[in-house]
Amino acid sequence: MEHWLLKRANLSPDALAIETADQQWTYRELYHKSDQFARKAAFLQGKHVAILSENCLEMIVAFWGCTLLGAKVVFLNTKLTERELVQQCDTADVEIVIGQASLLARLQTLTCPSYSYEDLKALPARPIELLTEINPSSICSMMFTSGTTGRAKAVVQTYENHWSSAIASALNLGLQARDKWLISLPLFHISGLSTVMKSVIYGMPIYLMSSFNAENINHAIQSRGITHISVVSTTCQRLLEELEDNRYPDTFRCMLLGGGPAPKSLLEKAANKGIPIIQTYGMTETCSQISTLQMKDALRKLGSAGKALFSASLEIRKGKEKLEANQIGEIVVKGPMVTPGYYQAEQANEQSFISDWFYTGDMGYVDEEGFLYVVDRRSDLIISGGENIYPAEIEDVLLSMEGIKEAGVTGREDKEWGQVPIAFVVSEKAWTEEELRAHCEQHLARFKVPRKFYFYKSLPRNATNKLQRHLLRKKLIK
Repeated sequence: MEHWLLKRANLSPDALAIETADQQWTYRELYHKSDQFARKAAFLQGKHVAILSENCLEMIVAFWGCTLLGAKVVFLNTKLTERELVQQCDTADVEIVIGQASLLARLQTLTCPSYSYEDLKALPARPIELLTEINPSSICSMMFTSGTTGRAKAVVQTYENHWSSAIASALNLGLQARDKWLISLPLFHISGLSTVMKSVIYGMPIYLMSSFNAENINHAIQSRGITHISVVSTTCQRLLEELEDNRYPDTFRCMLLGGGPAPKSLLEKAANKGIPIIQTYGMTETCSQISTLQMKDALRKLGSAGKALFSASLEIRKGKEKLEANQIGEIVVKGPMVTPGYYQAEQANEQSFISDWFYTGDMGYVDEEGFLYVVDRRSDLIISGGENIYPAEIEDVLLSMEGIKEAGVTGREDKEWGQVPIAFVVSEKAWTEEELRAHCEQHLARFKVPRKFYFYKSLPRNATNKLQRHLLRKKLIK
């Protein structure tokens, strides 16, 4: 098919594409800027290019410019440490890193070259032939998710995956001429990127914010014609608190809530304010939503993530056996929005994909009407402010310290963040809690650093010597 940005620029050249607090770009302008980026960064053609950047207009231009060059874009989480970023670049065979100069300065041990947006802008344009068509099966992007071992895996996302996700979402939520989607979640997460895709595919403007700010978001919803926003429970709670006794205008259509199960109290609070919260279930591997509650069922099915989108299928299974209604099991999905697999991770692919079905590792059930309820995002997974934290990764960092024989990490409920990581250690050396925290801060993103450390003589294990993290959670309750 014709390249999406080129097609949109031809169809809607003067329509608003991107808006910020102080700028507005049409689709013609977005294409022109992306075209110029591609011609100046022609050496990126066909390569694995990582982007390290906070939300900004330059990041969107760089992404679309890379697609015009046939480059495969690897999105890096700016919250990660240098060690984690370098590991991810190695995993995804990244050849060049681009992004904001202040962030690139952190990558002292990176072996491949890096270029800031300013570096690329200063280069001369080259008269090269850019892509005018898209091969749906080719790789568009890669984003990282962690497996239960804590090892980061690169999720492959094809153009077909992104296209199918956008179309399925539109069939569920509908499209209106006045729609405008606010992006405050990071573009390096699938929620942010999928909205950038929707903008070009639908011809729908986006309102881009550099980061989450409850006051600024509420002001934008009330004064800038915002109709949609994607949130997680933590950010939703902050928006409602900042809103106080005020209400959103009738033009506001949808607050799409994902990132894990939402507390019933939060959904009821939003309902009392007349705010249309639509719960959704999805992940990086499904290019965002794969199951979403329709607006007509929002109040009747509080707490549900709805039904599988039109081109998707969803089942609850125990192994290969499909379970009946109201039986808790593993959520398995399939559809054209589901990733073809993890990049160069044969073992992980064999474990996750069986006969075209993707085994999510998440637990849930469907009721008699087929509505999905997510029970847990993997039994050991910690979700803190919408960020996934895998205990094994933190345990590995702690076990690298001299004298620590055992380490176990689990999540503790937290009013602000939903959950926060808590660590249990067995050590032959008299480490202090402050020393353990300092070590973790050197090797982990800040949101992964345990809030509390407990010292024990031994940790609970089963007959095969596997750590029993559910028993660690029980220790927190006592």
